Amino acid sequence: MSVRTLIVEDSAVVRELLNHILGSDPAVDVVGTARNGIEAVQAVRALRPDVVTMDINMPVMDGYEATRLIMETDPLPIVIVSVSVDRREVATTFRALEAGALAAVQKPMGVGHPDYEQTAKTLVETVKLMSEVKVVKRWPVRCRETNRASVPVTLSHCPPRAIEIFAMGASAGGPPVLQTILSRLPVDIPVPILIVQHMFTGFIKGFAEFLEDACNLPVRVAVQGEQLKPGHVYLAPDGTHMGVMEGGLVELSMDAPVEGMRPSISHLFKSVARVFADRAAGVILTGMGKDGAAGLKCMRDTGAVTIAQDEESSMVFSMPGEAIKLEAATHVLSPYGIVEILSNLVKRP
Repeated sequence: MSVRTLIVEDSAVVRELLNHILGSDPAVDVVGTARNGIEAVQAVRALRPDVVTMDINMPVMDGYEATRLIMETDPLPIVIVSVSVDRREVATTFRALEAGALAAVQKPMGVGHPDYEQTAKTLVETVKLMSEVKVVKRWPVRCRETNRASVPVTLSHCPPRAIEIFAMGASAGGPPVLQTILSRLPVDIPVPILIVQHMFTGFIKGFAEFLEDACNLPVRVAVQGEQLKPGHVYLAPDGTHMGVMEGGLVELSMDAPVEGMRPSISHLFKSVARVFADRAAGVILTGMGKDGAAGLKCMRDTGAVTIAQDEESSMVFSMPGEAIKLEAATHVLSPYGIVEILSNLVKRP
């Protein structure tokens, strides 16, 4: 059965290019196009597509507002198609991910460009993959704030201990969850935070800037051999494994992908388990597939505190669900519960 796809793009030339790329795959059926966010919202209701590809900068209504409205009224998988290099567009892209879009990919290059084949292939594969995700309605922010305030979290079973590092991993749905967690951690948190976020090439630098703007902690893309600093956040670079060495140094490598992923969450978790053992905390968040589950189990086996995001709050429960099946998680919590337990672990006497 074909994936019914709606293309939202204000440029007629790019609309035609996307139509050509997606329509050339027999598993994809382009059922319509829209030139702006208002047309997109109307087309979703009229055509009931399986997936929407969403431009960001459009007249009348931009991609962020359209994504927000669609996810609050007629939720379905949305893939942001962005140029990814303009700082303002990158910021709006991540706001759209926060509003419920599943993924962001680079806008394909024109026919004849050296990167055309790869960018076109990435778009088609992402549309087909995201069509399998079951999304849920996103309540307006004011409703989410009200609901969150009514959920108590009890953490008396996890008192402060000698934790020296936090390691986190996320995939689909991860950017807004990481923003939620990092923006609520104490500004003087006394440990470094290492993160692997599965993301298409070209977005990680913009993601670092987005996170730093949204939280009170310094965020950067990790560099080989640099000394980890307390209260700093380090993101794995594009296409590169990130781990740690003795002495708290960053170790980057181009080793083979782990379960098809590079950077791999399991690679990070296993490295942290080897160097820090029970002086670490590992967190696996929303995402497709099972990357990170085996690595989190290694962390638990060495005595680390291990946490999986709960199903209710996960946009895609595959990764945390696999970790729970392996009995890799000592705690299963919402993002707000994760904030509380991490803060509690490093609370000063």
